[in-house]
Amino acid sequence: MFEHALHQAGLSPNEAKIYEALLSVQSANISTIAIKAKVHRRNVYDCINKLIEKGLISELILQNEKHYKAIEPKRLLGILQDKERIISEKLPEMQKRFQKIETKEQAYVYKGIQGFRNYMQDILDAREDVYCLGAKAGWWDPRLDPFRQRFYEQLKKKKIINYNLFDAEMETAEILKPVINEKPVQFKFLPKEYSTNSAIDIFGDRVVTFTGLGIKKLETDLTQFVIISQPLAESYKTWFKMIWNSLPGNKI
Repeated sequence: MFEHALHQAGLSPNEAKIYEALLSVQSANISTIAIKAKVHRRNVYDCINKLIEKGLISELILQNEKHYKAIEPKRLLGILQDKERIISEKLPEMQKRFQKIETKEQAYVYKGIQGFRNYMQDILDAREDVYCLGAKAGWWDPRLDPFRQRFYEQLKKKKIINYNLFDAEMETAEILKPVINEKPVQFKFLPKEYSTNSAIDIFGDRVVTFTGLGIKKLETDLTQFVIISQPLAESYKTWFKMIWNSLPGNKI
């Protein structure tokens, strides 16, 4: 039930299983933990030591035998805050070092939901309008709900306009209404014969191509190919504007 959340908080898969198992008992010995957590006994020992170091479980002696019990789950927030504090202290120095490196043309790949979040953060960092060709409102995948709310708030704050050339399938009130209610959004529709399961986004010096897109849905095998090249991005923006201006409605 909690394994995924615990893993996202920084616990290994086995650590997450063991901590979750201990949440439902007052205490347990190694054998009981191995059974309840479904983790091999020899792996339990290492995980127990790491969980003790993280302050998530404690050791006690009952009838001359070592037992272990879970610490208050609120400690997990403390762990995350400690990590944030450590990164915050080092971030200015890391940022300076990163910015010293000359930006060159390069290409890389983002995978899955976390990769999609990285791409959304790239848009905010670029602080420039974003142009979406073959758009399908992938930002509205339910798994992105908390992040998307903050994302749109930042779009408004940074005055970033999102230009969408939607697939024709997006042209229904039920699908479109929540999307167009977000103020930074402008949109038109491509002819139906040009609908695909892919898309191209252009912003700043980046061109991002997608595979594995559905209407308001990201496939589990979603792949994003990111190209960093200012000249290439400018070319794609020019082509996007040509398509946009050839369709009915306002011009850019």
